[in-house]
Amino acid sequence: MPLEPLSQKEIEDRLAELPGWSLTGDAGTFGSKITRSYRLASHYAATAFVVHVSQVQQELDHHAEITLGYDTVVLAVNTHSVGGALTERDLELARRVEEIAPGHGAV
Repeated sequence: MPLEPLSQKEIEDRLAELPGWSLTGDAGTFGSKITRSYRLASHYAATAFVVHVSQVQQELDHHAEITLGYDTVVLAVNTHSVGGALTERDLELARRVEEIAPGHGAV
């Protein structure tokens, strides 16, 4: 089944279930993304979190833009194959990251 861009309403409804995640840009348009910033206890903890996120991305075959700071990790997600719009895959990746974040002390 081909990926379809989600509507603004679908994205807003799903983001309500993902505290800390927000929409940048207009849904369904090139460059719209969902983003989330995490703070961790140390650079080592942040790096370990990035490695775990990378494992999840490989499982889903869907990848975020990841920015690693000293004790922060910022994720930005959209689907390039539908012109940079948001799809179910983006929200599934965000949900899976939210599941693993507490185990790393990410807030």
